[in-house]
Amino acid sequence: MPPSPTSPLSAQEALAQLRAGNQRFALNARSSENPLGRSARQALVAGQSPFAIILSCSDSRAPSEYIFDQGLGDLFVIRVAGNVVAPSLVGSVEFAAAKFGTRLAVVMGHSHCGAVQATLDYVRDGKGAPSDNIRDIVERCREPVTTVVHAAGPDADPEFLMKQAVRANIRNSCDHLRHGSRLLEKLCQEEGMLIVGAEYSLETGAVDFFDGV
Repeated sequence: MPPSPTSPLSAQEALAQLRAGNQRFALNARSSENPLGRSARQALVAGQSPFAIILSCSDSRAPSEYIFDQGLGDLFVIRVAGNVVAPSLVGSVEFAAAKFGTRLAVVMGHSHCGAVQATLDYVRDGKGAPSDNIRDIVERCREPVTTVVHAAGPDADPEFLMKQAVRANIRNSCDHLRHGSRLLEKLCQEEGMLIVGAEYSLETGAVDFFDGV
C-alpha cells in the first residue's frame, strides 16, 4: 500500500504536536481551531492523513482526541481494553503506517486501568475472568503484571503495584509492536518510525511519554 500523497509529519514533529495538545487539555485551554462541523467532515470524505497512531485503552475516561486536543482526521485511534496487542490490532497499526505514512505510534495506558486490576486480581488471588473473551485480555496482560508482582513481593502496597503494573503492561505492548511485526520493525529501522509508550493520568489530565522516546 503506498503512503498518502500528503506529506506526513516526522515522528518527532508528531510527538511535539501531541505534547502541545495534551498540555492545552491538562491546563483546560483547549483549542477552538479544531474543526468538527459539516465542512470538516466533507473535507475528509476523499481521504485522511492522520499524523499519529494511538493504541489506547477502551476506558470511557480516556478518549485520545480529547486528551491530545485534536480534531477530525488527526489521529488514527485503536481502542481495546488494557491497550493489549493482538494480531488484528497490530494489523491496524500496520495499516495506518503503510497507507498514510504515519510515523508515530503511541501505546497509551492510564492510571486505575480496570484490565490491569483484573490481571492483578488473577495473578495474586487467582480470581478468574467472567468470560473466555475477557480472560484473553487478562492473559495478554499477565506476563508483565506477573513480573511486577514477583519483584514487589507479597507485602507490596496495592497502589504501588497498580502503578508499576500499568507501566509494565504498556512497555510490553510497545515491545510487541516493535518486534512482533516485520513491517513495523522495518519502518522503525529504515524510515524513522517511532513506537512510544505513554501513561495518561486520570487525576491530572497529563500524559507522560516514558518508553521509547
